[in-house]
Amino acid sequence: MIPLTLAQIAEITGGQLRGDPAAVVTGEVVIDSRRAGPGGLFAAAAGERADGHDFASAAVAAGAVAVLATRPVPVPSVLVADVPAALAALARFVIDALPAAAIAGITGSSGKTTTKDLAAQLVERLGPTIAPAGSFNNEFGHPLTVLRADAATRYLVLELSARGPGHIAYLCRIAPPRYGVVLNVGHAHAGEFGGLDQVARAKGELVEALPADGAAILNADDPRVLAMAARTAARVVTFGVDDRTAQIRPAQIRAAQIRAAGVRLDDLGRPSFTLLTPEGQAGVTLRLHGAHSVPDAVAAAALARELGLGLADIADGLCTGVARSRWRMEVRRRPDGVTVINDAYNANPESVRAALHALRHLAQDGRGFAILGHMAELGEVSRASHEDIGEFAARAELAGLIAVGEEAAPILAGARRVRSWTGEALAVPDGTAALGALANQLKPGDVVLVKASRAAHLEGVAAELLISHGGATRPPVPPGEGAAR
Repeated sequence: MIPLTLAQIAEITGGQLRGDPAAVVTGEVVIDSRRAGPGGLFAAAAGERADGHDFASAAVAAGAVAVLATRPVPVPSVLVADVPAALAALARFVIDALPAAAIAGITGSSGKTTTKDLAAQLVERLGPTIAPAGSFNNEFGHPLTVLRADAATRYLVLELSARGPGHIAYLCRIAPPRYGVVLNVGHAHAGEFGGLDQVARAKGELVEALPADGAAILNADDPRVLAMAARTAARVVTFGVDDRTAQIRPAQIRAAQIRAAGVRLDDLGRPSFTLLTPEGQAGVTLRLHGAHSVPDAVAAAALARELGLGLADIADGLCTGVARSRWRMEVRRRPDGVTVINDAYNANPESVRAALHALRHLAQDGRGFAILGHMAELGEVSRASHEDIGEFAARAELAGLIAVGEEAAPILAGARRVRSWTGEALAVPDGTAALGALANQLKPGDVVLVKASRAAHLEGVAAELLISHGGATRPPVPPGEGAAR
């Protein structure tokens, strides 16, 4: 981050300084004491399993200059009333100190992290770029990402999430975007919002925050997203896949300006397509898996184009781009020929269907198995949504469906609607039981998908499926994915 004295930090946050006012923070601001380092600032927050204040001394011993805290700690500190609000104030100060930096925000019910990862890799070709690690996209992760910017930063590619109305507007006030990308409106968090129309209103807060000289980059294949064109003063740019936009778009809107045509998948589900732009066209082959990654890639291309990247560089960047964030459609093949798809970071009805599509494609020459867990935050439609996913899985002609945890019963109930399905279905209480159910069942050519919301912690199931056959080592939790401490 840009260097700030503790006196400045206290003034910006309205906090009470307990330490040397001239001490300077030059390193990273973190909420995990294990990541504290020389010159940094540790923000003590209450995590799921621990209170950061208990680790204040450890953070300073590791090199942190001070602690941002809400109660007295035995080390240099700035005491504030609210840690997230203090982080937001610091982040806004940094943004105001970097007026030349171009800020882009990305939101949507699914695909945000993949789009952000691809977009960041494209924009990095233009200059120094800051983007979130993993899914740092809420009231903690968003300001922490912004605070990584310094005088050299030219671009910020930010991911914005919401659990209710006003959340995205709040994040936009921290780092006002000039460019906004809206991917889709789906059932993720629909239970908390009260329905899809309410989700659309919340996602549209991003385009409402854009200035008149900015650009709203909207998915022309999603009617609720396309309708957001009426909610922004910014110029509207549309993206889409093939010519499906012609079936649903209003008569006055042309087909998507940036789009993919001729999508096809290889034997590992990696898409190839022709990227069509006003400047010409280029062939693209992604290193990602699943057809659902195509609109994410096209959205990233549209954003990079707005920022000034040429078509050749966009196409090359998409071809070389990788998924920087773990547990999103990670496809690994074991030495014995079994393929494991770890897509266990998050789940909603749309993303589970997309993952099952990918599973069916990858298992064309073998058998497909799905280990499906709870889809969180669906509210009153939760049971019906889990039943629908079970039915969808059965119609995908899987050899086996293992439903894990609290929503196992409705998943299996949905699968049993499909009378013609001959696969096996099983409900288990946890990941260990799921592994046991597959023991000695798999053979070369089989494909196993692991998919659930983050709270289910099923990523360990996928890891164990690989580890037990020498295909991988157990990965550490990446920065930003663990609980604060």
